[in-house]
Amino acid sequence: MAYAPQIKIPATYLRGGTSKGVFFRLDDLPERCRLPGAARDALLLRVIGSPDPYGKQIDGMGGATSSTSKTVILSRSSRPGHDVDYLFGQVSVDKAFVDWSGNCGNLSAAVGSFAIQSGLIDAARIPRDGICTVRIWQANIGRSIVAHVPISAGAVQESGDFQLDGVTFPAAEVQLEFLDPADADEGEGGAMFPTGNLLDELVVPGVGTFKATLINAGIATVFIRAEDLGYSGTELQDAVNGDPEALARFEAIRAHGALRMGLIKTLDEARSRQHTPKVAFVAPPKAYRSSSGKAVEVADIDLLVRALSMGKLHHAMMGTAAVAIGTAAAIPGTLVSLAAGGGDRRAVRFGHPSGTLRVGAEASHDGERWRVTKAVMSRSARVLMEGWVRVPADSF
Repeated sequence: MAYAPQIKIPATYLRGGTSKGVFFRLDDLPERCRLPGAARDALLLRVIGSPDPYGKQIDGMGGATSSTSKTVILSRSSRPGHDVDYLFGQVSVDKAFVDWSGNCGNLSAAVGSFAIQSGLIDAARIPRDGICTVRIWQANIGRSIVAHVPISAGAVQESGDFQLDGVTFPAAEVQLEFLDPADADEGEGGAMFPTGNLLDELVVPGVGTFKATLINAGIATVFIRAEDLGYSGTELQDAVNGDPEALARFEAIRAHGALRMGLIKTLDEARSRQHTPKVAFVAPPKAYRSSSGKAVEVADIDLLVRALSMGKLHHAMMGTAAVAIGTAAAIPGTLVSLAAGGGDRRAVRFGHPSGTLRVGAEASHDGERWRVTKAVMSRSARVLMEGWVRVPADSF
C-alpha cells in the first residue's frame, strides 16, 4: 500500500502576548489553501494537531489550550492606508473546526514583527533604530490595528525589559492601537451595544437571570458580576476549569448571550462558534495571589476580571477581551465601569489570574450613542522557531 509523503510549508512559530501560534504567509500556503474553505481548514487542523480526542495535540504544533491552538495568515494589503492583511484562525482542540469569527489581540502583537521579518514591509519603511509603525487590517472583524514595533540595528528588537504578567521572561514592548474597536452603527451584532443597553437582564433557563453588559468592542463579550455566580473575582484557573458543572453554566450563559447579541440565530449555532462571544466576570478590587504566587494588592488594580476562552478560564487575559474591558470601563454605567468604581476614566488596570494589565480607551458620547476611537495596550512578541511545518500530503 502506498502512503502519502509529508510536504513542507514555510512557517514561523511565534509568541504574541500570552498566546502562541503558527504564522504563515498566504503565498506560502498550498494553492488550494489560499482561499477560505474546507482545504484551508483541514490543513490548519492537521498543522495544529486537531481534532484530538485525547485533548493533548501531541501530533501537531498546538499546546492543548485555547491560548496555544492558534493560526495566523498574513499577506500584503491592497487596502489603502494598510500594510498587511491579518487573518486569525482559532483551532478547536478536540473538534474538527476552525473558528474565524474573531481576532486574537495577543497574537496581534506578533503580526508587525512577523510582517517585517518575512519581507511584507518595504525596507525603506524600516528605520535602522527606532520604531517601525505597521498598519494592520484585521480581516476577521474588519478593523484596523497599528503596531509600534521596536527596531535595533535594522532588525526587529525582541529582547528587552518589558514584563508582561502571564509571560515568564521579559521582552521588548510592542504598543498596539486598536482603532475604532467598536463602531456605533456596525458590527457583528449591529452596534457596540447590540441590545441598545449598557445593562441587560440576561435570562439563562436552568441557570439564572443575570445583570449583564453585552458589548461588541475588540471582541464580542458578555460581562456579568462575579457575585451573581458565587465567585469573588480572585479565582485562578483550577477553581473554574476543575468544575464541569461551572463550565456548563458558563457555556449556557455564553450561548444565550450570543443569541441576545444577534451573533447567532439559534442556540445550536453556538456549538460551531466557540471563539465568540467571550464571557467574563467582574468584581471590585480585592487582594489575591496570582498563579505565579505574585501578590496583587487592592492598590494595584481598579477591578478584577476573569474571562473564559474556548470553554475554559483563561490563564491571563485575551488581548481582544482587554480591549472590551478598557472600552466598557470608559463608559459609565456598564458592569465593568461600576466594578471599577464608576466615573469617567481613560485607562483601567485590572487583575487577572496571572497578574495585572493596563488598557486605555478614548470614549465619547454624541448625545445618542457611545463611540470609542481607539484602545491602547502594550504587549510583547518573540519568534520561537522558524522554518517549515510538515503535514501528510493527503491531509487537506
